[in-house]
Amino acid sequence: MFTGIITGVGRIAAAHDLGSSLDHGKRLTLEAPAGYLDDVGLGDSIALNGACMTVTTLTPASNRFTIDISAESLDKTAGLDQPGGAVNLEKALRAHDRLGGHIVSGHVDGIGRVVLFERVGESWLLQVLAPASLARFLAYKGSATVNGVSLTVNQVDDQTDGCLFSINLIPHTVENTALGSLQAGSRVNLEIDLIARYVERMLSAGINFSAKESA
Repeated sequence: MFTGIITGVGRIAAAHDLGSSLDHGKRLTLEAPAGYLDDVGLGDSIALNGACMTVTTLTPASNRFTIDISAESLDKTAGLDQPGGAVNLEKALRAHDRLGGHIVSGHVDGIGRVVLFERVGESWLLQVLAPASLARFLAYKGSATVNGVSLTVNQVDDQTDGCLFSINLIPHTVENTALGSLQAGSRVNLEIDLIARYVERMLSAGINFSAKESA
């Protein structure tokens, strides 16, 4: 479980195929900021651009760790298959941590496309086109996760080819996450709000919340 508050920006130092076919995934070597891995152990969860991954090897002295990512995960995420790319890092939430963003599972629900990323005053306007299947989960002033960053939706526009939503990024967010490298056309990992997911499931299942219903 995560919060969407990025705790470091890493880099994909290397990507090695785990097999010769498209059914095989990759082993990624990640380079983290100095000291970032001091409290990390083998088997710990770290979110990479919003996708929860398991630490498989660890070399704190060189600030590097590896993760194995399956072919399925590669197919359902963006930005986790090429060396050199900057990635947002977040360690798993601990029971005594502050919930500074919102509840994030680290499971990518879909891939969006950046339509606009431009400076407006002191901040930045980010517009992302989400798949139509996620439209019902996006709401004005609701929460959404973009490449692992917990953000507030400022505007929603349902379109024929998806749902265009807008976000305002303050300078701190742009400077301290990998979102600053986005541009029109960039593919981003999206995770919808966990509460919205359960509400949609209960409504679609036709569950009766009447107080008269017996336990």
